[in-house]
Amino acid sequence: MMKCLLKVLTVFCFFSAANISAAEKTVSLDDLLKKLEQGQYQQSQENKRREQQFISQRTQQDRLLKQAIVDRDNEIKRSERLETGFEENEFKIGGLNEALNKRLGSLKELFGVLQQVAGDTNSKFTTSVVSAEYPGRGEFLTNLAEKMGSSSELASIEEIERVWFELQREMTESGKVSRFEQKVTLADGQKVNKPVIRVGSFNLISDGKYLEWIGETESMAELIRQPSERFLSTVSELENSSAGVTGFALDPTGGSILGLLVQAPNNQERIEQGGTVGYVILALGLIALLIAAERYLVLFITERKVKRQLKNEQLSNDNPLGRVLQVKEKYANVASDTLELKLSEAILKEMPKLTRSITFIKIISVVAPLLGLLGTVTGMINTFQAITLFGTGDPKLMAGGISQALVTTVLGLVVAIPTVMLFTWLNTRSKNIVHILQEQSAGIIAERAEQGS
Repeated sequence: MMKCLLKVLTVFCFFSAANISAAEKTVSLDDLLKKLEQGQYQQSQENKRREQQFISQRTQQDRLLKQAIVDRDNEIKRSERLETGFEENEFKIGGLNEALNKRLGSLKELFGVLQQVAGDTNSKFTTSVVSAEYPGRGEFLTNLAEKMGSSSELASIEEIERVWFELQREMTESGKVSRFEQKVTLADGQKVNKPVIRVGSFNLISDGKYLEWIGETESMAELIRQPSERFLSTVSELENSSAGVTGFALDPTGGSILGLLVQAPNNQERIEQGGTVGYVILALGLIALLIAAERYLVLFITERKVKRQLKNEQLSNDNPLGRVLQVKEKYANVASDTLELKLSEAILKEMPKLTRSITFIKIISVVAPLLGLLGTVTGMINTFQAITLFGTGDPKLMAGGISQALVTTVLGLVVAIPTVMLFTWLNTRSKNIVHILQEQSAGIIAERAEQGS
């Protein structure tokens, strides 16, 4: 069946070739028959060659299979020997470990404590500012703790002594103020070598600023935000001193309190928290202060002129008392009742000049706390809206919003309290001048009444 199929394919191939080249040359039937016989012969030879090749390869594969079976049996025997050796070695290791534990005795507990101390000390040294002057201590302790964690290695006498030495050096350096030079990362990201002062194991300072010790990278950096000036002044005093006792703002927590201080907002930031309402309150306070300054200057000059007029019999037109007394001379022949009315009229003309704008200061003292209350209510509304959106999971969100809301109340009170005092003071001075005018006016009327009687 296979030979018939090959013949049909061969015939088809020859016919295909004949069809392709028919345009070039016409082939006779005899030539086609000869070509078909030649193709059958060649195909037969090719099949025989393939059969022989298959037989030879099958023999080789049988040989390889036998060799693989032999190798497998050898490996099985080797695996059994290794398993036996492994069990024997485990038994020997168990015996050796037991013997080691017996020989170690109390030393095993000592090495456990040493491992724990090395780990705890490494954590302490990572955050200690003493490491800024003596770097690399943590690496030794880390390696020692890993070494003690394995059961195959023990600490040497030198390593144990070095742990004791590092602990003793940490305690000793905690009571010293040391100066050294080290690379510092500035606030703008630039790294420069600068002289650094280490105050025990508490703080690092340089160029009048506090530094931060970053244990993970073993580097020093300037605090982006520095504490208030009263703390920075002690830094400058310590840097400029060479001996003796000097006051210094020390952080006994190693940076925690300092971190809270630099996070606290300054006065400018607190004012900015008040927002638009806060700026309006401050603007009103400034206006009240300017009005009070102008009123104080005017009343001060006027009061001096009035007192000078009291001592001088010659009337002057540059002060309220002089202008009021001129009414007496102008209406020298009128009755006392008419003179009284004229003097009252003159005093009433002088009062607006003396009390001008003082009432506006009082208005500001009343409006400022109301604006502060408005800002507080607005801030609380925003806070509760934030709680509605984000929930109460973050206490800082509520605390920050409430703190910001209360800033406007503080600003309102800060403006209201001094403006009330300024209004009272200026109003009292203006009334004192008016009282002098009224007193002199009453004296003139009394004198005229005596003359008329």
